[in-house]
Amino acid sequence: MIMDKKQLQELARDPRFIPGIYNYCDRWCERCAFTFRCMTFALEENESDGPQSYDIHNKAFWDKLHDIFQLTLEMVSETAEQMGIDINAIDHDEMAEQTEQVHNLSKVQPYSLAAESYIHTVNVWFDSNEVILKEKVSELQTLAQADIPGVRPSDEVINIEDCLEVIRWYQHQIYVKLCRAASGLLHSKFGSLEYSARDANGSAKVAIIGIERSMAAWGYLLNRLPDQERGIIDMLVSLKRLLRQIETAFPDARMFLRPGFDIPVEEKGEK
Repeated sequence: MIMDKKQLQELARDPRFIPGIYNYCDRWCERCAFTFRCMTFALEENESDGPQSYDIHNKAFWDKLHDIFQLTLEMVSETAEQMGIDINAIDHDEMAEQTEQVHNLSKVQPYSLAAESYIHTVNVWFDSNEVILKEKVSELQTLAQADIPGVRPSDEVINIEDCLEVIRWYQHQIYVKLCRAASGLLHSKFGSLEYSARDANGSAKVAIIGIERSMAAWGYLLNRLPDQERGIIDMLVSLKRLLRQIETAFPDARMFLRPGFDIPVEEKGEK
């Protein structure tokens, strides 16, 4: 249903909406815990049924995935060391050469190139493991239908299909957000608006969140697909290195406060 001008004005005055919450989100409305507070969602989805209960379910999902990320972070450091992989090893000479050649082009910043490489690596992994993934998902679906005592795969807050979806969602978005962050950073360095630096940090933070959630999803898959350990570990190491690059290039990104997500906003009339 298309809203008329009066309906749109009434919607804009609704006190539950958080101003600007949509500027630094990941555009994944189906997984967002703030759809009830987002005017963009209301406009695009025309207020689907039960947004508040929908948000509660998604918050539980992301809280659980965050816990997995913390455990994965510890695991990847230990495992990489055992395998002789130096997570901190970054070729600074190569980075300096690349930066000198393309310092005005956001798409070829070192971290952007690394994010673009990750896109390709993920595609290769999914193509190589397509049969295995289908078999594993089918196996879990069979267990769910069998109703075996003590086995409740359908009750998990997170499952393999969820994690595959998380990885695929952020696979390209990390790169897109980093290109935007790089663009803002370059604008601010060469005398453009102060807003550019702020926007760069906001975009970089969204990329960081995408990386951490992707690492959590890969960490979950590592426990469910032990035969794919080496490939998944390589993926985790790549993401960890990319995370370090971003934190170096955008040291203030984590401190950026996104409306709603990082800054609690009460509705008018709330105490």
